Amino acid sequence: MPVQDGQPVAVIGAPLDLGAGRRGVDMGPSAIRYAGLDARIVELGRSCIDCGNVETAVAEATEVGDEHARFLPQIMETCGRIAALVERTAAGGRLPLVLGGDHSIAIGTLAGLAKTRGAGGVLWIDAHADLNRPETSPSGNVHGMALAAALGLAGDRFAGDGRPLPWVDSARVALVGVRALDEGERELLGRLDAKVFTMSDVDRFGVERAVRESLAHVAGPGFVHVSLDMDAVDPGVAPGVGTPVRGGLSYREAHLALELVAESGLADALEVVEVNPILDRENETGRLAVELAASALGARIL
Repeated sequence: MPVQDGQPVAVIGAPLDLGAGRRGVDMGPSAIRYAGLDARIVELGRSCIDCGNVETAVAEATEVGDEHARFLPQIMETCGRIAALVERTAAGGRLPLVLGGDHSIAIGTLAGLAKTRGAGGVLWIDAHADLNRPETSPSGNVHGMALAAALGLAGDRFAGDGRPLPWVDSARVALVGVRALDEGERELLGRLDAKVFTMSDVDRFGVERAVRESLAHVAGPGFVHVSLDMDAVDPGVAPGVGTPVRGGLSYREAHLALELVAESGLADALEVVEVNPILDRENETGRLAVELAASALGARIL
């Protein structure tokens, strides 16, 4: 169902920070809710149910395990809970809006969508590609492996108990806003049929072309998922993120990107991740997350 048709929304909180190298994004769902998310969705003429937060492990009480994929068993347990909620809400006709937490939660979102609808396409709006694998990751942080995992390229440990991998069609992946890549990710992108718009490309061609071409690339059967990492936005505008990288999308570029998502009517699910209130200024990034989610759900200036 097209986003602009008033499809009801189900908010799912995923307060997970085990996949990140910096603590604090576990408070992201609370910060986004506190900024008035539910009320803003209702203002758009949509019904909204909040499914609460999935249960997550706490780093202080959890063994790191494999240093090449830190906390992976606990992350996969949480992602299993996310997948079950996404599957249930999507099957019930609601659009899942998943709040992170670090970007490893996308493993759960995509698993749930794939179990309901089969493999689909992904628009990944992020400063990073998240295409590392355990053998290529410099840090072992799973939030940098989420997209590779959903493509079935990070190993069987990421399969969970849902639909067999891959959950994303490798020919239907688009990345927008990328400006920080590891060598293993560059090598993998050279082999994938992905549409990639780095920030240099956005500078040259504009965000409208980047997002329109990306949406055309990811369209198709199954589902289209839009995953927004708030570090895609320049840290001068979105300071409260775990892995800030200078030179990101401006305030208006970010809004236009999400307005184009709504205009396309393609998105079957949305995700907003990596809000870190500890590093924020008076919940500025949490408020921006609400505004951008509203743009993706059809908010307009006029």
